[in-house]
Amino acid sequence: MNNEDSLNVVFKISNSIDYEVKDKIVTILEKQDHPIQNFFRKLKFRIPLYKKIKLDEYGSFIFLQIDGKKTVEEIGENLESEYGDATHPLYERLTMYLNHIYVNCNYIERIN
Repeated sequence: MNNEDSLNVVFKISNSIDYEVKDKIVTILEKQDHPIQNFFRKLKFRIPLYKKIKLDEYGSFIFLQIDGKKTVEEIGENLESEYGDATHPLYERLTMYLNHIYVNCNYIERIN
């Protein structure tokens, strides 16, 4: 995939992800339902049902921009207009972040 193709990719937030937003900061709620965790819960161990992962300001802004309609390029333009030069090198960092939450975390799904 060349650079132009990667800028035209559209993502949407996965239906299997729960998250909450407070003061423009996103907290991802990952369900902890492994059989061993459930076993220890039955033994009255205090194991939380969700693991909470709090995104930083930039990550939250990008996550909230993912709507199934905006391309990576449009998200990058919005990010740059919001935060200015602090985001540079813009598209290298943005595509790396999106690739991470797509491949490793499965928080988002690719539409096209």
